[in-house]
Formats: sequence, structure tokens, C-alpha cells
Amino acid sequence: MYTLAPAPTFLSDDFLLQTETARRLYHEYARQMPIIDYHCHLPPDQIAADRQFENMTQLWLHGDHYKWRAMRTHGIPEQYCTGDASDWEKFEKWAETIPYTLRNPLYHWSHLELKNPFGINEVLNPASARSIYDSCNEQLPGLSARALLKHFDVRVVCTTDDPLDSLEHHKVIAQSDFTVKLLPTFRPDKAMAADDPASLRGYVQKLAVVTNHEIQNLTQYLDALKSRHDYFGEMGCRLSDHGLEMIYAEPYKEGDVQRIFDHLLRGVDVSPVDVLKFKSFMLVQFAEWDHAKGWTQQFHLGALRNNNVRRLRELGPDTGWDSIGDFPQAASLSRFLGGLDDRNQLAKTILYNLNPADNEVMATMIGNFNDGSVRGKVQFGSGWWFLDQKDGMEKQINTLSNMGLISAFVGMLTDSRSFVSYSRHEYFRRILCNIFGNDIENGELPNDVDWVGQIVQDICYRNAEQYFGF
Repeated sequence: MYTLAPAPTFLSDDFLLQTETARRLYHEYARQMPIIDYHCHLPPDQIAADRQFENMTQLWLHGDHYKWRAMRTHGIPEQYCTGDASDWEKFEKWAETIPYTLRNPLYHWSHLELKNPFGINEVLNPASARSIYDSCNEQLPGLSARALLKHFDVRVVCTTDDPLDSLEHHKVIAQSDFTVKLLPTFRPDKAMAADDPASLRGYVQKLAVVTNHEIQNLTQYLDALKSRHDYFGEMGCRLSDHGLEMIYAEPYKEGDVQRIFDHLLRGVDVSPVDVLKFKSFMLVQFAEWDHAKGWTQQFHLGALRNNNVRRLRELGPDTGWDSIGDFPQAASLSRFLGGLDDRNQLAKTILYNLNPADNEVMATMIGNFNDGSVRGKVQFGSGWWFLDQKDGMEKQINTLSNMGLISAFVGMLTDSRSFVSYSRHEYFRRILCNIFGNDIENGELPNDVDWVGQIVQDICYRNAEQYFGF
């Protein structure tokens, strides 16, 4: 008679680690490494104020469009997502939903976040919801925003900030005795949004006020933006970031761009080609400023945003109505990076794709511009957004391994608004160690655990530390 082997315990210490070598790599090498969070959306004001969360819903559910999408799919009304239901009622509805998220990364993430920092190993469901909610709430007085960063051994946090931001909260942290570095990231998407002329005109007016610059032409606009870029640099900024459907690389002449900007300011209609020319021109300006300062430029490519117009109108952006787009990436990316490289103006660059069909495009594109001047100068970034899950991470790691050097990879980031999402670094590290461990036990890599362990530590922390130069 066949006897079933005992099933592994869910979320044990060896979660996702399928071999003894994988377990050694994680527990002896990866687990203790600090975190550099070089891209996230944590609110700087909450770190500066060392926010104390009143309850688990405020910490865990507010602003989390991943959870909202799952709840809506499960048939939970909007009042329990973004609406006026009480915090307990929202948590209760999430507890009702989570048993049905099995095989969605939310199931893993959520239980990892309950285990660390709250020490809760119990599965969340309607029966356990009240006790888990109360237990977490009892622990929250010791888990303020800053305390959570220290708990997860975060060394650097790079927020995502518009050029108009005063960075006043970064100043507060810089002048305090808080040992975690809080640095801004220059995110100028709104400054090049020629496809929304009215919003761009409003942005120009705000920029003129912030910089005390008159802005009547393109030169004055660039001068004002450059002054903000310089200010970010003075505040410790070392990265820029762009959230784009695709890289814009339309050929242009500067005289044409001056005319286009003049038309945008005066409310004169511009053609779709003119919009592309303006965006392409602005991307090059930002890239050249980044290169001059030794920054790293990041490009998040491929999101199709705000698909549900009704819900966008009712709830605003970033509330869960975005998806993967199928934009062509390779040709324009090659023109953009190639043009900068040809003039020796190509900064360190990280490319993130949202469409998994573009994995091989990104992994091979970076090799075209890694010129030996900096280790891993152009990077294929970690699985992003909808690819920020086990299958997406494994595919990104395998594709980069096959077509580049995984050993030069700068590793994981949170890309999150939540202070407990640092469990995603643990998730990534377990997956990474499992891949290497399986390769060793399959005879595909030498059984040199110490050497491979050092590579694992490089990917988890040291590569980013050296690459960004914080």
C-alpha cells in the first residue's frame, strides 16, 4: 500500500526552499543581509513624523490596490476597499477574501507580513480575523514607521518624488539622529506630459512659482527644471525614475521642440507626432543631467494605466485599474540608449518591463551598452508590479542568468507604499536561494556553497551598495 509522505508545513522556516543546499544558502548567507530599498513609494511625511498606526487596517490595507483588486474580484463592495466602512469592517472583508487568493502572490505576501514582524503563523480567515486583528493592534505601539524600517534592517530608502516636491520631510530625517538614509528620487513624468496640455500648463505654472522663474519659452522651462534637478542632488538624490508606456525616441530638431512647447503653453493643438518629439527631447535632457551627476536612471516600461474610466473619475488614479500593456519596446529603446551612448552621455540605467513577453528584449538590450566602465552599468530590473511574484521573479532571474550576468544584478526592491512589504525581500531571497540550491544539487553548478553564498549576498545587498554609491 502506498503511503503519502507528510506535506510540508505552510510558511515554515524552510518555506520555498526545496533542497538542503537551498536551505543552507538562505539561512547561512541571504537571511542576515541588510536591505537597500532603492525604489519605493513609501510616504516621506510618515517617516519624518514617525507615524504611529492606530490599527492594522491603516498599516496594511490603506492604499493597497493589490488587495483592493482581489477583494473586488471576490465580490466585495467598494465601500470596504476605498469607501467609508470602518477599519475593522475593511479588515474583516479582507480576511473573508484571503482564503480565496490561494496561488495568488497576495496569499504568500500577506502571511509573510503577518509572520514578520507580528510573529503570527496562523492562517488568516474569517474565523481567525478578530484574534489576528487584536494581536497585531496590540503590537503596533512598538512598530511605528521608523521602528519598522529598523526592524527589517533597512539601510537606505529611496522615495519617489515629483520635481516640485519641497523635500521638507527628507530634510527632517537628514537633520535627525535616525540612522536609515531617506533619499529622494527625481520622477519628472508630469513635466513631459504633452499628451495632456492643460495639465502640463498647470505644471509649468506651479514650477514657475516653486523656482521663482519666469517660464515663457523652452529654455526657461529647462532652466527651471534643471534647478530642481540640482536641488534634488543637494538633498542626496542618486536616482531618477520614469514611468512610461515605452521609451520615446522620435527624431526631433530643437527648433521644432521650441515651437511645440510654445504651442502647448498657448493652448494651440499639437499633433501626436509633436507630442512624441517633445517627450523624446525631454527624456534626453533628463538623461544627460543624470549622467553629469553620476546618477542612475530607472525606466518602468509597459503599464497600460487607468483602463476603467468610470472608476478613475470616481476614485482617481492608483486605485487598481491598471494592467499590462503590449507596447513595442526594442527599437525605440535601442535608439534612445544608443544615442546617449554614442555621445558618451549614458548614465547607469535600470530597465523594468511589465510585459513578460519583453523579458528577453530587456536581458539582451542591456548587453549592448555594458561597456566595462561600471560593473553591471545597464541592468535588467527585478520583476515589477504584476511580475513581482514567484513565477515572475523566477523568469526574470532565469532570463538574466541565460543572457547576462545574474552575479552583477542589483537585486530586489519593494516598489510599495506599505511599511511591512519588506517581506518581499525575504520572498525574493528564498526564491533566489532555491534556484541556486537546485542547480547545485542537480550538478549544474559546483558544490561550492561558500562561493555561491557570496554571490547570493552580492545580489541581496552588496551589488546595490557598490552600484549606487550611497
